[in-house]
Amino acid sequence: MLKPILIFGYGNLSRGDDALGPLLLEYIEQHCDLNQIDILCDFQLQIEHALDIKNRTLVLFVDASVAGQQAIHFSQLQASKDRTYTTHAMSPAAILDVYQSIQKQAPPPSFLLTIKAEKLELGEGLSPVATQNLQAACVFTEQLLETPNLKEWLQKVDSVG
Repeated sequence: MLKPILIFGYGNLSRGDDALGPLLLEYIEQHCDLNQIDILCDFQLQIEHALDIKNRTLVLFVDASVAGQQAIHFSQLQASKDRTYTTHAMSPAAILDVYQSIQKQAPPPSFLLTIKAEKLELGEGLSPVATQNLQAACVFTEQLLETPNLKEWLQKVDSVG
C-alpha cells in the first residue's frame, strides 16, 4: 500500500558528492518514522517516475547540486515542460509535467531539497564540504518530517541555507 509521502533521492554513490541524495535517504531510513513515508532511490529521474507520485499528498525530491552557495536549499516545485524527456535524465519539474499530462490532474504538492556538492567525479568519496552539507540536510529533513503537512512545508520554503 502506498504511503502518503514520497521522498525520492537520486544520484550515484560512485560519483563523489553525487551520492548526497541516496545518503540522505539512508539517514531517513535509520532515524525517521516511516509509517507515512515511502522512500525511493535511483541514479536519475526517468519518465516512468511520474507514476511514483500518484496518490501522494506530499513529494520531496532530493539531489546534489553544484549550483548556488547555500549548504541546502528547499523550494516548491511547479510542473514545467522541458526537453529532458529525450535525454537520459529528467528534472523534477518535468516529472510533474508528465504526471499532469498522463493523469489529467495537478500533481501532488512537490518540493526539491538540493544539497550543495563540489566534486562529482567517478570513484571519488564525499568531499569534506559535502559531508558537512549532508549533516545540515539530515537535520533539516528530520525537522521537516516531524510535521509532514503542506502548510508547514510551505513555511520552510527558502528558509534554509
